[in-house]
Amino acid sequence: MAKPTEGAARGPIRSDKRESGQARHARLYVNGLDRPIELPILKPSLGQDVIDIGRLTGKGYFTYDPGFVSTASCDSNITFIDGDAGTLLHRGYPIEQLAEQSDFLELCYLLLHGGLPSAADKAAFNAAVMSERGVPDGVRAMIAQFSPGAHPMGIMTALTGALAAEYHEGLDITDEADRMATAQRLIAKMPSLAALTYRHGKGKGYLAPRDDLNYAENFLYTTFAEDENYEINPVIARAMDRIFMLHADHEQNASTSTVRLAGSTGTNPYSAIAAGIAALWGPSHGGANEAVLQMLAEIGSPENIDTFVAKAKDKDDPFRIMGFGHRVYKNYDPRAKVMQETCHEVLAELGVESDPMLVMAQRLEKIALEDEYFIERRLYPNVDFYSGITLKAVGIPTEMFTVIFTTGRTPGWIAHWREMVSEPYKIGRPRQLYLGQTKRDYVPIEHRP
Repeated sequence: MAKPTEGAARGPIRSDKRESGQARHARLYVNGLDRPIELPILKPSLGQDVIDIGRLTGKGYFTYDPGFVSTASCDSNITFIDGDAGTLLHRGYPIEQLAEQSDFLELCYLLLHGGLPSAADKAAFNAAVMSERGVPDGVRAMIAQFSPGAHPMGIMTALTGALAAEYHEGLDITDEADRMATAQRLIAKMPSLAALTYRHGKGKGYLAPRDDLNYAENFLYTTFAEDENYEINPVIARAMDRIFMLHADHEQNASTSTVRLAGSTGTNPYSAIAAGIAALWGPSHGGANEAVLQMLAEIGSPENIDTFVAKAKDKDDPFRIMGFGHRVYKNYDPRAKVMQETCHEVLAELGVESDPMLVMAQRLEKIALEDEYFIERRLYPNVDFYSGITLKAVGIPTEMFTVIFTTGRTPGWIAHWREMVSEPYKIGRPRQLYLGQTKRDYVPIEHRP
């Protein structure tokens, strides 16, 4: 495997991304050039055709695309989203089927290996992950340096970065065995770090995972238990497992792209994941479910719904309905359907199905699906709409919501990192449209006006 270099040639397009049939090209006409620039059109297995603009630099041009809304930064075999159809596929499998019939660790295997495991493969993978659940002594000692009021996402970023210091000697990212060991270790340790972060805020010490509990059960135990007599509610454990699954991967979003960009330098993979956590912390990315609860708290009661909906429709009013619409999905978020069912199951199990927040959420959803204002703008409920309510009911404080997101998203991040470094790749180097000063000569300070 080639190490990244600034000018390294891109490796060959994987066979599933080659142009099918007769080669097609787009022609770019530029004033001053005698002939158009021909750009290959690549055919994906699903989704829109992609114009390969890689040769533009050699012609003295590059493109301007703020936010990368029209740019494919990589090719990938992991996840596909069709926002118009409301489709999310992991390695070709619909998220609805996976959430209903699979579990989080099997989804992790799927993301990393490309296919569903046999019974023996699943047992071996689960055992490998479970064997890595413990938190190193140095990392556990580090958390004591944070104040009890430190933000959990800041702590998670720091603790994950600390794993880079713990696991650096002998790490060879060009070795497949090392890459897989890194992936399994990160998936294993993230819920332990999340639980440790929660307990630190509560003034409680580290609680080691138990061998008789599965992934989600261990998260609940190491987070909330006072001792080994803590009883796991299977409905709550299944809900946590689904929450992790629904956040496992979501294509080339901001945090995943951050992991890929950091990883393209050849950096320690734990550092690349820490960079992804920092990106996820942003309120426009991982903090959306927090915003839903804050909005419901502002509304106050179901009787105020109509008033606040009117405020949301008023373009001069700053109030916005949170948890509706998505940058990618222009249809019903398929994850939201699963999360809605899970939310109802949890609230019914806990006997709080008449919770005012759920009543408000149901009323808002009904309005969004029937009101022309929301229909015309395709503002359908997204996964954040119900996940925040569910997490609150389970007992997760609002400031920990994005930490839960981090735990679920880790397999997606590390799968994308592993996919990238497993074949020839280039160091990420975005361009810019420079609008600053042209060349100026330095003026000594005594001669300046």
